[in-house]
Amino acid sequence: MIDFVGAGPGAPDLITVRGQQKLMQADIVIYAGSLVNPALLEGTKPGCEIYNSALMTLEEVVEVMLRGEREGKRVVRLHTGDPCIYGAIREQMDLLDEQGVSYEVVPGVSSFIGAAAAVKAEYTLPNVSQTVILTRMAGRTPVPDKEDIEKLASHGATMVVFLSASMLDELSKKLVQGGYRPDTPAAIVYKATWPDETIIRTTVEQLAEAANENGIRKTALILVGDFLGDAYERSKLYDPAFTHEFREASK
Repeated sequence: MIDFVGAGPGAPDLITVRGQQKLMQADIVIYAGSLVNPALLEGTKPGCEIYNSALMTLEEVVEVMLRGEREGKRVVRLHTGDPCIYGAIREQMDLLDEQGVSYEVVPGVSSFIGAAAAVKAEYTLPNVSQTVILTRMAGRTPVPDKEDIEKLASHGATMVVFLSASMLDELSKKLVQGGYRPDTPAAIVYKATWPDETIIRTTVEQLAEAANENGIRKTALILVGDFLGDAYERSKLYDPAFTHEFREASK
């Protein structure tokens, strides 16, 4: 069996219990070395083979998996955050499917969730935003035209921008052109949940300047939206005047 495991956002104790168990049992671990906290590897058993996929091609990664399968070994492919978000796991699973090799996906805590915890914020505030957009700027990896930042910004929803910390001047312009106010609250969260986590609160207009002042060029999430502000409405679920299936409204 081959396991794709979400390592969580960074802190070693934020991997899931199931993910940790898989990691401790593994004979071979292929980890995303550019993003996964290496402290997670300290829990592997003696003799475990460790591979850094940052130095490997897709074909090389899959060949290690297939060799492990042939040798009857337990293989863990350790991805940062949750594998389903910018994890490039579909191409790996398709190649395993072609070979008739079984695998399992163990979900993890995504960095966008770790970032919300870091800034002590709720993405979905009543009468502010009930939608969270996870996206990225187009770079060497293109983005479909229909998902251009300007078009997504027109909704005014909560937005979390991945893999774009080096393009904040352009991101800022696109966000404003799309509809966010220049003074819309924003936050730059560098390495959420890691020991050197850094949080910079700013505005959409000042994103690039704030990042430059703090020397941030990568490994940061950009949070955008009025959920970072002070105004919102109370939840109806806990409103004493609101009746629902489990509770009658107070008279």
